[in-house]
Amino acid sequence: MAGHSQFKNIMHRKGRQDAVRSKLFSKLAREITVAAKAGLPDPDMNPRLRLAINNAKAQSMPKDNIDRAIKKASGGEGDNYDEVRYEGYGPGGVAVIVEALTDNRNRTASNVRSYFTKSGGALGETGSVAFMFDRVGEIVYPAKVGDADKVMEAAIEAGADDVVSDDNGHTIITAFEDLSEVSTALEAALGEAESVRAIWRPQTGTPVDEEKAQSVLRLIGNLDDDDDVQNVYANFEVDDAVMAKLSAA
Repeated sequence: MAGHSQFKNIMHRKGRQDAVRSKLFSKLAREITVAAKAGLPDPDMNPRLRLAINNAKAQSMPKDNIDRAIKKASGGEGDNYDEVRYEGYGPGGVAVIVEALTDNRNRTASNVRSYFTKSGGALGETGSVAFMFDRVGEIVYPAKVGDADKVMEAAIEAGADDVVSDDNGHTIITAFEDLSEVSTALEAALGEAESVRAIWRPQTGTPVDEEKAQSVLRLIGNLDDDDDVQNVYANFEVDDAVMAKLSAA
């Protein structure tokens, strides 16, 4: 995920905040609607919906948008979305996992395949790269909640597996099945998180040079821009000097 996080930082620095936020709200609303349809429309009785709402609030999504997304589900409105996972290899042999919520599997599969092909990569079968990742829980807090020692202590107390702290904030990793329990304990200790979600965490990284890094970032950008795509994970590693150069471009 390191590569993807760095990519996100680049995108925000390039001044696309408004367009990115609008698309982000749309994807958050879709997740809320799907979560509400999958269970009860009450977040207290539906852990997935509660996570989706909390993540939407953390991104400053207006309450009206959240309520509208829930009402779509409870009122039987809107499209029925299927959860689909795509896997493949990008430039330089980088492993990529794509999670989508779609009302048209053929359209989404065609689009995702074209992004891979245009980047010089190839879409594979389900399971072709997932074995190179671990399914874990990720809880993110801003730096302002406290220093690394404070967050580490809270994470250990909550039963988390790992913590990575830097100037941008704190990322706490948990076992997938413990995500809800750990996030609840952390909320009591540190307050509401910026995001709480299940992710695919690479077991090892694939180093890429500047040329391949540009191609990988372009692939991830195209995938992120697709309305049906919710999350993209890749195991690429880029030298700090190269990433700094790409950031300034």
